[in-house]
Amino acid sequence: MDNSLAELDWSLIRAFLAVAETGSLSGAARRLSQSQPTLGRQVKLLEEQMGLRLFERQTRGLALTPTGESLLEPARAMRDAFGQLSLRAAGRDAKMQGTVRITASEVMARHVMPKIIAGIRNAEPDIQIELVPTDASENLLFREADIAVRMYRSTQLDVITKQIAQAPLGVFAAKSYLAERGTPLQVDDVLGHDIVGYDRDDRIIQAMRALGWNATRDNFAVRCDDQNTYWELVRAGCGVGFTQLIVGEADPTVERLVPELDLPPLPVWLAAPEEMRATPRIKRVWEMLELGITQTFANTCLP
Repeated sequence: MDNSLAELDWSLIRAFLAVAETGSLSGAARRLSQSQPTLGRQVKLLEEQMGLRLFERQTRGLALTPTGESLLEPARAMRDAFGQLSLRAAGRDAKMQGTVRITASEVMARHVMPKIIAGIRNAEPDIQIELVPTDASENLLFREADIAVRMYRSTQLDVITKQIAQAPLGVFAAKSYLAERGTPLQVDDVLGHDIVGYDRDDRIIQAMRALGWNATRDNFAVRCDDQNTYWELVRAGCGVGFTQLIVGEADPTVERLVPELDLPPLPVWLAAPEEMRATPRIKRVWEMLELGITQTFANTCLP
């Protein structure tokens, strides 16, 4: 066997998979939280070590060559094996110390998690916490996170899930916007106002249609998919918007509108790999997350 192939670095294979599955260096960089130049160098080094051309540049990114396509499944099998090895080794760590990596939606990470994490650190100073704010689905089985706080149930195999709370939603607008445009007093009055909506994400459209509104993307005067930026647009007076009550009720610059509007709450789930769930530090952080999140939403001002 060629020694250069026998000594391939796993990080190079991981870079190859990320670029292959996202179709670009920028997408791979977001997935792996690395820079595009670093990933570009890793892919080039892998090609040099293997003596093969794995990608060809196209207008919209990078596409696998036939040779690259033939290596995709073996690389995925290598990732699966590496993930299982990492999980089983970490799952046997009996110490109440070390690092726990938590992923949460951007809104949860900003508005809910800091106070809870402060409580965890105060109770367990030997446990370090890494918080990953993202609305993407981190792969728990590949140790991209140890615990996920999600607004939906994980469908991954070998992952334990538990719904622990519900996050009520409300309609809000900046007081500055209402001073200029007036306050909608009835549910249907909301449609007569500028609405801040999502761009490519259709969840607001689907929710509005479920309420009987014939909503389309054209109903949105301003559109943005980034959750924290979306809320800043509402706060700045760009129009009426939707958010969790825990966010809107705590903000003195906005006012809640038509509280009788019955918006379905968002479920809050915890998820963790089955192999890791019994690890003492992860079990402890799970328990404290569950308690903290449950108490947080139990205290949320309901309609």
